[in-house]
Amino acid sequence: MDATSKERPESRTTFLSCMDDTSRCHLSRYRAKMIFRIGNVPFAEHLAVKKLDDQILRNRSVVRDFAATTLAAIPSVFGRLVYIAALRDFSSGKYEHAGLAALYSAEAIQESLECCHYEIFQRILETPLSLQAQDLAECLQGMAGSYQSTISHWRQMETYRVLPPGNTPDYLRELFFSNLRALLEILQAEHSTVRSSA
Repeated sequence: MDATSKERPESRTTFLSCMDDTSRCHLSRYRAKMIFRIGNVPFAEHLAVKKLDDQILRNRSVVRDFAATTLAAIPSVFGRLVYIAALRDFSSGKYEHAGLAALYSAEAIQESLECCHYEIFQRILETPLSLQAQDLAECLQGMAGSYQSTISHWRQMETYRVLPPGNTPDYLRELFFSNLRALLEILQAEHSTVRSSA
């Protein structure tokens, strides 16, 4: 990796503004709002739309709070993915965050963290592999233990298999796993080359 190419794929401002846009996470709700507002709609359906509007606004507050206070402090996108995946209980699939639980309902937290998790996962898949390699290296260097042992552990144990959101289609999971296997191999080879030349 070239030490001079430390350009971040996103700035803090861009990250926070992307996390504030929940329309990508709730596409069916967004479409439902547009459909219900066209033409003559019965009163009961207007109430349903109002409830959805309230829910989206509530979730936007949770997303904004979580992104600004927690995720923005994590420097790498892979680090954010690791963090949010660790908030999910593996047996139930529910996200748990004590700070948010003190302020918001369990339903709002679940929906919002699912949305954030999927958004971060999508962002990684949309990032060029060269930038993913830099970001993954930064994430792994920040973990406990030596960089080399962390890479080896991730490769052997395939620790990254718990990182995708629960609602991820199989083909995106496989793409992510394939990318991670290749990236970890590249990082390990680069690290070995640097160590042998030093």
